[in-house]
Amino acid sequence: MTRERNAADGGSLVVRGDIPKTECMQTLQIGYLHAVAAAAGCSLQPHNQDYRGIDWDVTHGASLHHSEEGEATIKVQLKATTQYPLPPDGEDFALTLRNQHLAKLNYKNPTVPRLLVAMLAPAEMAEWIKADHNWTELRRCCYWVNLAGVELSGKESTNIRIPTAQIFDDVALCDIMLRVGAGGKP
Repeated sequence: MTRERNAADGGSLVVRGDIPKTECMQTLQIGYLHAVAAAAGCSLQPHNQDYRGIDWDVTHGASLHHSEEGEATIKVQLKATTQYPLPPDGEDFALTLRNQHLAKLNYKNPTVPRLLVAMLAPAEMAEWIKADHNWTELRRCCYWVNLAGVELSGKESTNIRIPTAQIFDDVALCDIMLRVGAGGKP
């Protein structure tokens, strides 16, 4: 449990719960995924915790645009971290994945494409979300990467590069789904 003063309202006491921060980060990222999926018109189906290295199935129905069955599906693994500073625009950042997780995401030609969606969250929970009457701001954003064919390089873990140009938002998800729905890669 953490106690802090809320500067926005003159210093009232804010007492955060005692759930471990890593679990809170997972919940934050799930909320982000739900918001993106809702804005893209996609449905979500959760997997059992870390089932085969996949957290969610994301399905996009657009019968006029998808060649097979009128829908496209991708599998998504979520990863959230605070250990990296926000990189400058247009650059990428390194993320370390355990090889057992990467091996579940790097199939060269998967039947259903698999993406890693990585969030760089602020270190302080108080910075994760801000709200006003007209907006809600969630910090920071998620980035997506297709790891198909990426080789394991370390003994127990592998450093991968996440391009900051690949912001995971509703427009990016719709574009990904159109490519997958036409038989292409994300």
